[in-house]
Amino acid sequence: MDRPFLETLFNDAVAAAQPALAVRRHLPQKPRGRTIVIGAGKASAQMARAFEDAWQGPVDGLVVTRYGYAEPCRRIEIVEAAHPVPDAAGLDAAERLKALVADLTPDDLVVALISGGGSSLLPAPAPGLTLADEQAVNRALLASGAPIGVMNLVRNQFSTIKGGRLAALAAPARVATLVVSDVPGDDPALVASGPTLPMQGDRAQARRLAELYRLDLPEAAVRFLAGEDNLPPRDDDAIFAGNSTVTIASAALSLDAAATRARADNIEAAILSDAIEGEARDVALVHAAMAREIARRNRPFGKPVVLLSGGETTVTLRGKGRGGRNGEFLLALAIALDGVEGVSALAGDTDGIDGSEDNAGAYVDGQSARRMRAAGIDPQAALADNDAYTAFAAIGDLFVTGPTGTNVNDFRAILVR
Repeated sequence: MDRPFLETLFNDAVAAAQPALAVRRHLPQKPRGRTIVIGAGKASAQMARAFEDAWQGPVDGLVVTRYGYAEPCRRIEIVEAAHPVPDAAGLDAAERLKALVADLTPDDLVVALISGGGSSLLPAPAPGLTLADEQAVNRALLASGAPIGVMNLVRNQFSTIKGGRLAALAAPARVATLVVSDVPGDDPALVASGPTLPMQGDRAQARRLAELYRLDLPEAAVRFLAGEDNLPPRDDDAIFAGNSTVTIASAALSLDAAATRARADNIEAAILSDAIEGEARDVALVHAAMAREIARRNRPFGKPVVLLSGGETTVTLRGKGRGGRNGEFLLALAIALDGVEGVSALAGDTDGIDGSEDNAGAYVDGQSARRMRAAGIDPQAALADNDAYTAFAAIGDLFVTGPTGTNVNDFRAILVR
């Protein structure tokens, strides 16, 4: 298995998405008044530290990140909260952020440092709802297999901070939003459910999607969704005039970096897409079919070649096993590539955590399924139980990095020798 080569590609992809240089290149214009930094997401603490190091002038603020992802800052406070299901620490942080941007003036600047994961890190239930209701909504969405756009449109309905509502609270201050994108297509309004940006879609659409994906919502959320209270600001609202948004890191840039490294090692690289969505196990079947076609017939790409892709797949929970979407993709890939020679793969979440486990992803080759069976694991049964973590742990093929400091979603590399 070509583990060192595949790990190098992952590391280069992650390096291309590190906030330090990206933040420095996109500093907003200084205000006449105060500079307040707010933020949320798995990369927000690293973004805050980079901003502090680069900003010439007074600054203070508050940023919330996932447990274990904090970075030391001198002037910007970093707090930690739960992901992917919100907790009381996130609720407290959201209320503090709202208070922090209140009573600002047109001379003040709010710098919003937004990255993936912020939706869960900023629970702020609408009037009449509780943290328990928002937790239940999150669990229902995570189990539904819905794409990120659907999840965030529905989550937005129950929040007093998402969908541009935080920018509304900051008005008339100018808001400059810097985004590390983890969503397919890089729509900044979808990252962390867009606390400072208006989101497309209305309450009626959210109701239709909740029905379509058969979301098991708590009764209080169902009643709330049936009404028209707590509507977000529209994209043509005057509160957004003069605000700015820039995506400073994305999957597209990271895949380009990985492709450049592969070619430097005399391996051709084919970037399939940076915005792949769909059921992880189904996406794996498509990738496996391409790899087999190359291995056996040298088409549509000639060997040696590495297939690169990004985006955010989904997992519809059917069992009670352990593992995230990258593990699910890889387990299905291992089954589909069983016995195929000359193919190896690595997939992982660029933030270093796949789902709620301690691994970023795992490794696969044509013998992975055989090794699982030798270890007493039935790969098909493990896939049916959503238990990829256990399967890969049994053969020592988990890919563990720890927190990486950024988050531009999934990274997949399949090498065909």
